[in-house]
Amino acid sequence: MADRKEADVNESSGLDGNGGSSSSHSSLGPETAFRSNVNEAKLLRKTDLHVLPILFIIYLIAFLDRVNISNALTMGLPAELGLTGQQPNVALTIFFAPYIVFEIPSNLMMKRFKPRFWLTGCIFCFGIIMLCQGFVQSYSGLLATRFFLGLTEAGIFPGSFYLISFWYKKEEAQKRFTVYWSSTICAGAFGGLLATAIAKMDGIRGLSNWRWVFILEGIVSVLISVAAFFFLTDFPREAKWLSPEERAFILNKTKTDEAHTVPVTAKDVLTFFSKPKSWFGAIMYFSVLVPLYSISYFTPTIIQTLGYSTVQTQLHSVPPFAAAFGFSIVLAYFSDKFRMRSPFILTGFVVLIAGLSILISVHGRSHFSAEYAGVCLAAMGAFGMGGIIVCWFIMNLQGHVERSIGTGWMVCFGNAGGIVATFCFLKKDAPYYHTGYSICLGMSALCGLSVVCYTLLIWREKRAMARNEKEGDKVQHILYL
Repeated sequence: MADRKEADVNESSGLDGNGGSSSSHSSLGPETAFRSNVNEAKLLRKTDLHVLPILFIIYLIAFLDRVNISNALTMGLPAELGLTGQQPNVALTIFFAPYIVFEIPSNLMMKRFKPRFWLTGCIFCFGIIMLCQGFVQSYSGLLATRFFLGLTEAGIFPGSFYLISFWYKKEEAQKRFTVYWSSTICAGAFGGLLATAIAKMDGIRGLSNWRWVFILEGIVSVLISVAAFFFLTDFPREAKWLSPEERAFILNKTKTDEAHTVPVTAKDVLTFFSKPKSWFGAIMYFSVLVPLYSISYFTPTIIQTLGYSTVQTQLHSVPPFAAAFGFSIVLAYFSDKFRMRSPFILTGFVVLIAGLSILISVHGRSHFSAEYAGVCLAAMGAFGMGGIIVCWFIMNLQGHVERSIGTGWMVCFGNAGGIVATFCFLKKDAPYYHTGYSICLGMSALCGLSVVCYTLLIWREKRAMARNEKEGDKVQHILYL
């Protein structure tokens, strides 16, 4: 009897008896008849518990490992390693060379080896490299560890978004994407608090405080990789904690009955890149990441120019990220509530422009309140926009093939913005940083323009789908504006 029930469930969801797909590129349309006794609210809570917490922790520590050098640069790292001129900026930049190149290949490898194995291996490797970074003795050693850190972190961000996108339907997705995205914000805030405590460890065991920043966070990363091996989930088809009926329900509600083992062909890649929306999606992300990474990397540097000590600088770098976290959650809630993305991205755009306008116009410790408010607004706008842009683009893609290419491409192209950001705020431009703020304002304007263009392309596609539906074609995919 139980076997018959499972067979019925598999048949209704397009699964064969082995959990494979009876149609490799098929898609469940909204009109697919499906009956289930699954409690949807209970299953959603169960899914949240299995999918989000471990991914949140993984990317929090990954982003912390990436940007903790900004805290170390306000300690004794430059003096001890003899960094001069633009060498600190080069150390920031070299991370992005392998990080950008290996985004799409990493997603394809995750399709092959499953998320639990691939992501766990990435976490373990970047933890070991971060630990080694605490013992570098020269500028060249710092560059080497930063390079390999970028290589091993390349798969974490796009791979996690790729995985999350197959567990939720569109009206559930933005809040979950933002919770994951908020790990970057929490890393910024937590990094400041952690650096405040570690700054007092100078001289312990004969090591400088900046070395302890890397050593302690490297050890934590390795420990998290061990936990991830046991707690990280795979795609819905392979998740062992789902019953057959729950698995069928999730595959039906997300309209993703395609197996993750479906190969990506050259034709798939060419088709993806032939669509203008693929390029505008990447440009949106690229242009928002320039101010976002500038805030992540240089908030401590900007605050230090106001005359604060190392400890005070780290403490004052926390509130902007806390404000960004709250703002991002609010935007995500209303974006899901109204089932729209572009109006809330543009809301963040206005806040970002306001913050950057204050920062480029007001300077000096006598205007600390205004300048600090500008930092908070810029952080709120950049982080608030970023999470919605990622969710919007990825959830408008369909199936394993398109999403595996699209998530890697968006993050790959977008993170080139990190390279631009690392040279926005040069030491010679302190304390006013007119060049850096001007670049951030220009990139923000480009982001606003690309959002409008992408919106128009999606609107045109929705109109074409509506016409086809009137002619009797089934709607295979729902798009959000």
